[in-house]
Amino acid sequence: MLSGERRREILEILGTDGRVLVRDLARKFRTSLITVRKDLECLHNQGQLERTHGGALPLRSGALQDQTLQEKQRQHRQQKMRIAVAAVRMIRPGQVIILDSGTTTTAIARGCRHLRGLTVITNGTNIAAELADSQTDVILTGGSLRRNSFSLVGPLAEESLSKLSADILFLAVDGFDVSYGLTTPNQLEARVNRAMSEAAKRTIVVSDSSKFGRRSLSLIIPISAVHETITDRGIPKGDLKALRESNIDVTVV
Repeated sequence: MLSGERRREILEILGTDGRVLVRDLARKFRTSLITVRKDLECLHNQGQLERTHGGALPLRSGALQDQTLQEKQRQHRQQKMRIAVAAVRMIRPGQVIILDSGTTTTAIARGCRHLRGLTVITNGTNIAAELADSQTDVILTGGSLRRNSFSLVGPLAEESLSKLSADILFLAVDGFDVSYGLTTPNQLEARVNRAMSEAAKRTIVVSDSSKFGRRSLSLIIPISAVHETITDRGIPKGDLKALRESNIDVTVV
């Protein structure tokens, strides 16, 4: 059994039984305790379960889980870096792009620092700080600060976006359900992200594979509003097929 198959089955058992124990999983899969512990650590780092002594439990907060930016920065770093590199390659001089306040978009902003003639619209104070001493022109939306994510939300942010136009939106999400759409735990954040998509000619979702199959509290946009997705090789094959059948370009890094 491949590690990915084993980890999916661990999540299925967790959903049925409400907990998993290392020794029981090792016996079931006929593998070592060390291998099972690595599986659980990997799933914990992906935000799919809560690691405990001797096993694991389901996440307590479900669709309402709203992690801080610092917590998100510790997860899937390598995948996010590869996604950011692919995104920066798509940007051309003189373009106007929108970046939300996510950790993957922070990596994109870092990769844009050397680009000239670029304008970045953002609701992320973290994005603005990243680009403050670069050659990039930065437009902040204004709005009320969400300290959890360093983002600006509310009517002021939405109104400013309604008066702007951009070539590309690079959007990071908390949940990517191919049958439902893109989601986030915070309703105000969802409204601003939706306004970003309406202001951009092209919406490109930048999402590591752990986000697929998840559905958070607030819908941002349906799949029909997505033009392209950049993700990593861990994307479920069924989701990859569904996206391509929906005429969404997919870049796998």
